[in-house]
Amino acid sequence: MAKKETRQSLDFPFGKENYILMFVGIAFIFIGFACMAGGGTSDPKIWNPEMFSFRRITLAPILVMTGFVIEVFAILKKSKN
Repeated sequence: MAKKETRQSLDFPFGKENYILMFVGIAFIFIGFACMAGGGTSDPKIWNPEMFSFRRITLAPILVMTGFVIEVFAILKKSKN
């Protein structure tokens, strides 16, 4: 008696393109949070104006919000499959 090989197709909720976009969005979010890090001092009596640099106040939040927009787009994008 010969066994039939049955291949079950796996139905993933998203396509390959969706997952790539999700990883890109996650990368933007991580890079944004990494840009926000630092700028503090160990001594509270010393003022460090680097805490309010362009990178921490403007660039980092833009990167994080862009990452969230990419994530939403990746979830809502219809897969070609």
